[in-house]
Amino acid sequence: MTNSHLILCIAVLGGTGKEGKGLAYRWARAGYHVRIGSRSADKAVAAANEIKEMLGEGISIGGLSNPEAAREADIIVLTVPYSAHRNTLESVKDELKGKILIDVTVPLVPPKVATVQMPAAGSAAQEAKEIVGDDVQVCAAFQNISHEHLLDNAEIECDVMVTGTSKEARAETIKLVEAAGLHGWDAGPIENSVVIEGMTSVLIGINKKYGSTYAGIKITGVER
Repeated sequence: MTNSHLILCIAVLGGTGKEGKGLAYRWARAGYHVRIGSRSADKAVAAANEIKEMLGEGISIGGLSNPEAAREADIIVLTVPYSAHRNTLESVKDELKGKILIDVTVPLVPPKVATVQMPAAGSAAQEAKEIVGDDVQVCAAFQNISHEHLLDNAEIECDVMVTGTSKEARAETIKLVEAAGLHGWDAGPIENSVVIEGMTSVLIGINKKYGSTYAGIKITGVER
C-alpha cells in the first residue's frame, strides 16, 4: 500500500455491529487509519480494542462517538440498521461536507426481511443523499456481504457492487473494496442502488431456504 493510502482515515459509523466491525478489521489490517463510531463512545472504544487485540500492535484504530469519528475521517462508512439510518445521518451531516459517504445500509423491515421493501426515496442510499445534501458524494456498497466472512483472513468468494453519485467516488470506494480483500465492480449511478439493496432480501430468503448464512453474488462473463 502506498503512503497516500496510509494517510487516509476511514470512519465506520455503527462499527460496533457485526458488519461494521468486520469492515473495520479488514481496513485496519490493510494499513488504513480506522475510527469506529457509535452512539456510545465507550462501546466504540471497546470494539476498537477488540480489533487491536486480534491484529496486534502497529495498527491505527480507535473508538469515538459518531460525530467525532466522522469529523476525523476522510471517508465515512455507514453500517447501522435501517431503523437508525436517518437519525445517524442527521447527527453527522455537518461533518460529511466535502467527503465521501459509503452507505452499507439495507432497508430491511422486520419481520419480513426476506421481502424487498424500499423507502420512498427509492433506496437507502438515495435517502442518504437527500439527507446529507449535494456537498457529499454518496456511494452504496457491501450490502450483499455476510459479516461472517469479514472477521477472518479467508478469501471471500463474493463480489461487491458499487453505485454512487460520481465515477470518482465509485472509484475511491472500489479501492476500499479491494483493500478489504474483495472484488469491486462499478455498478453505475446511485439510482441503481435499489437493485443492489433489494438483492440482500433475496439472499436472506435463499439462506433460509437452503440452510446457509452467507449466500452472495458473483459477476461472470467479464474479464477484470
